[in-house]
Amino acid sequence: MSDQTHEVPFTDDTAIEISQVVKDYAIYRSPRERLVSLIKPNSSGNSGKIFRALDGISLIVRRGETMGIIGRNGAGKSTLLQVLCGTVTPTVGTVRINGRFAALLELGAGFNPDFTGRENVYMNASLLGLSKAEIDDRLDSIRAFADIGDFFERPVKTYSSGMYVRLAFSVAIHTEPDVLIVDEALSVGDIRFQMKCLARIEALRARGATILFVSHSMEQIKRFCQTAIWMEGGRVKLHGEASFVADQFRDHEIGRDSETRQDASQAGGSQGEVPAFIETVSLSRDFMAPFEPVTVDISYCIRDESIHGFLLGVAIKGLDGQHIFGPNTHLERVDIPSKKGSHRVSYHIPSMPLLTGTYRVDVGLFTDKGMVCLDYLSDVAKLTVAAPYFSEGLVYIPHEWIVHVD
Repeated sequence: MSDQTHEVPFTDDTAIEISQVVKDYAIYRSPRERLVSLIKPNSSGNSGKIFRALDGISLIVRRGETMGIIGRNGAGKSTLLQVLCGTVTPTVGTVRINGRFAALLELGAGFNPDFTGRENVYMNASLLGLSKAEIDDRLDSIRAFADIGDFFERPVKTYSSGMYVRLAFSVAIHTEPDVLIVDEALSVGDIRFQMKCLARIEALRARGATILFVSHSMEQIKRFCQTAIWMEGGRVKLHGEASFVADQFRDHEIGRDSETRQDASQAGGSQGEVPAFIETVSLSRDFMAPFEPVTVDISYCIRDESIHGFLLGVAIKGLDGQHIFGPNTHLERVDIPSKKGSHRVSYHIPSMPLLTGTYRVDVGLFTDKGMVCLDYLSDVAKLTVAAPYFSEGLVYIPHEWIVHVD
């Protein structure tokens, strides 16, 4: 693990090379000052203040690698992706991408609102590198994937934001890029479309595409990425294995008492809009001593005929949100009912090792290895553990003392 990736020569095994990239933005006190700077770039009337969005980034991404990019808002993540895509020119440094690439940033930003969906497909796909013959060959598949019906032949200005996302994603994914850049694009749109998008991204990855994936969901980063970078203040603070980097970032955020987002925000919508939802959650007891058994009973309802990759997770957390333990049925290879109807699953702990304190229980339904949240209940139940003082900490770890006598 390192604070900054060292520069490595560009080879056939390299998909992306970022070398000493700096991006500065001038800060102006007024619109007039900005106008003067455009007319007279060296005018002394400028404020002279500079905001450095990227500060000497160097990074190598190998072919076939899936890299997550995490960090607080304003850390430089989106600026880095814009530099990679060529929509922003670096002040200093170079970027090289090996092969065809597609970016899912501000989906639909390149669409002409007066053109129909069909016309925008031809225009957008050609900008992404497809020939007219290739677009002709893939047009039906693009239209079917977007699934916007007759709106495909209507002006884009009549589209909802969800239709923009569907069509833009469909165009980008059908270019079959060697490098795919995704910036929170999958947080937009309905649950079923997210599931379809992730399945298509998985297929791209399976054939060796390189993927850069920006997300505020640490679970998505850990499940979807092999490596990750943590950006802070326009620099790479940490680069390494995805789970390690995500956990380090999360621990850092908890330490700053700034973990304000709830995973439940990923679920979105009401019960009627999602393929599955949690019906009830109950604890076999809410007050106990250490090492006693406890069971969490969960009932859930599936509205679709079946859900591929369906999983259930239970998390035990401190009242401050500290994640103590969080298994799920996918990681532990437990098959649970995933077909239409109501189902019940029990999560049983035969000997709870928690020490004195009050703890909260979260329950979530997910799909696609936990990347898409279908429903999430935060702090759905509380568990209080009480015992005479016999140890310090959160959990009891079996141990022994060995006294050595000379």
